[in-house]
Amino acid sequence: MSKYLSGDAPQPPKLLDQLRDRLRLKHYSIRTEVQYVQWARRFILFHDKRHPREMGVAEVEAFLTDLAVSGKVAATQNQALSALLFLYREVLEMDLPWLDKVVRAKRPARLPVVLTRGEVNAVLARMEGTHGLMAQMLYGTGMRLMECVRLRVKDVEFERAEIVVRDGKGAKDRVTMLPQSVIVPLRAHLAHRRVVYEDDLRRGKASVYLPDALERKYPNAASEWGWQYVFVAGSYSVDPRSGAERRHHMDEKLLQRAMKKAVQAAGLAKPATPHTLRHSFATHLLQGGYDIRTVQELLGHADVATTMIYTHVLNRGGRGVVSPLDAV
Repeated sequence: MSKYLSGDAPQPPKLLDQLRDRLRLKHYSIRTEVQYVQWARRFILFHDKRHPREMGVAEVEAFLTDLAVSGKVAATQNQALSALLFLYREVLEMDLPWLDKVVRAKRPARLPVVLTRGEVNAVLARMEGTHGLMAQMLYGTGMRLMECVRLRVKDVEFERAEIVVRDGKGAKDRVTMLPQSVIVPLRAHLAHRRVVYEDDLRRGKASVYLPDALERKYPNAASEWGWQYVFVAGSYSVDPRSGAERRHHMDEKLLQRAMKKAVQAAGLAKPATPHTLRHSFATHLLQGGYDIRTVQELLGHADVATTMIYTHVLNRGGRGVVSPLDAV
């Protein structure tokens, strides 16, 4: 017998399911969704499964303080606070002014790890294939790791030697250069990628993820060549939201591992990652005499103050001051 006929009312969705639904309605990325749900769950479990409606500033501060004691203060505290803000305002529809007053952890001001030109050459020389091409593009364009991983075919402009970076940090688009030295290997990569795409098309699995608005406006675009990822996974996977089986972009961890091996093989002591190539891109442009506003635009920084961190390379040690020992 149906539960409706028996007089039972349908059960409302659970709180975490409501959180997922709201995040998707607001078009948050799958990565943000996973993190926000994780923080909401940890917050509830930390307070012995009490409902967030029953808690207030004291419970939130106790949770955040525990995170501070646990270690990575800035990264974990700020993300957790953002998740709880979303939970209370968007899901529970509770406007709590006290949440705005919770102090966010301040990120320590640290200089980025930067490789010299020789060190960059040593690392790139030890990377080959698709990973080597991606590493060259990170250093040659200044893209972030995920911007490179999510690059679409239509956003590579060979004639103008440009790359259009879509939906970068802060949901902004920008244009950066396409290095002449990667044009030939990138064309060869795309020729092989086209073969993979055509095989997927015959199997009915050529569709790729598109933002909701685009998918509704252009229902056939997901299977078109221009919207395909330049760097893709070697097999199909199931989309956690739509349930569709298709080929996703390459897992960024594969490039991270490949670069780690190359850094070790080159004998470098610096803790270099793919993001270090972006730092090196900015640093070497400034050393080459390009103005900071140009570098800011290429990097996609909203504020030039963020780009200013790279200006330390324009000075010698100690802000260009000559040590008195060297004058003896």
